[in-house]
Amino acid sequence: MKRLLAILLCLTMLLAIPSALAVNEELTGKVVIYTSMYQFVIDMMDEAMAKEFPNLDVEFFYGGTGALQQKLAGETQTGKLGCDMMLVAEPAYSLELKEGDWLHSYVIENAQDMLRFPYDEEGYWYPVRVCNMVLAYNPELYTPEELPKTFEEFAYDESLKGQISMGNPLTSGTTMAGIAALSDLYGYEFFEALGKNNVMIESGSTALTKLETGECKVIMILEESVLKKRAEDGSKLACIYPEDGVILIPSTVMTVAADRSANMNIQACEAITDWLLSQEGQQFVIEGYMHSVFSGMEEAPFDSIDTNGLIESDIGVDWVRCYTMRDEIQTAFQQNVTISK
Repeated sequence: MKRLLAILLCLTMLLAIPSALAVNEELTGKVVIYTSMYQFVIDMMDEAMAKEFPNLDVEFFYGGTGALQQKLAGETQTGKLGCDMMLVAEPAYSLELKEGDWLHSYVIENAQDMLRFPYDEEGYWYPVRVCNMVLAYNPELYTPEELPKTFEEFAYDESLKGQISMGNPLTSGTTMAGIAALSDLYGYEFFEALGKNNVMIESGSTALTKLETGECKVIMILEESVLKKRAEDGSKLACIYPEDGVILIPSTVMTVAADRSANMNIQACEAITDWLLSQEGQQFVIEGYMHSVFSGMEEAPFDSIDTNGLIESDIGVDWVRCYTMRDEIQTAFQQNVTISK
């Protein structure tokens, strides 16, 4: 009898706890998310969210971080944004939007224990995925001994002149973060060296193609681009994890303040944030060849190395400098790298 009563008590307690699915079924309306995530990651998350939030209309709008910033700059002039949430490339823009009172605060109580990357303690933004800026090469054409082992050598080694490539910091948030970190470490002389070495400024897909053909010896690129090509195309292209440090870039999730958002659906935005920072949401991050923000997540993306080991070798980005000195850093880059050619 006691055993039967115990079982009935457990069942009663379980039934009293609403499941996450039941809560999410109650969410209705629409949420528009501006994001710089790759389209294939968006497609995976879109499908998963349709199951997790069956009665919620979630719409993703893709654009590079620079393009999204331009779009949002126009929208801020109207006093209202065309989105409800943002998933952008780096925290510097989150600092700017927080300062402008564009964001909604959502405090996650266990964030300190859950996350291994910085977050806003007032709840205005959280890291969701981590991009890793590295160097890459073609081992079918060159050996590691022939190539730079550091970002510094990438810029200064004259034997690489005209055979190196990188992204555009005016349109790519991760590249902007990368040059902010490297100019902080080596000064604007780093940009001068890149310009003298005739670095090519182009998209990651173009740079990867040039690695395959041999037109480039080494490129500065996100690790995820190389890992994706290795996993899906069987490519032999490989990463160089620079000895002067990698550049880890936590990409953030933000919710727009209710009175400034497109659909004023704060409850749904908070639920989506919870899902992104759940085990399931973080699994999509890893499947997208990026690193998880979870402290206890031991799994790394396909063919990558231990995330905690990368954290130990991270150069680090001064996000306040990246925000407050963005124009100066970009101008210095243009003057020394693009205009000088």
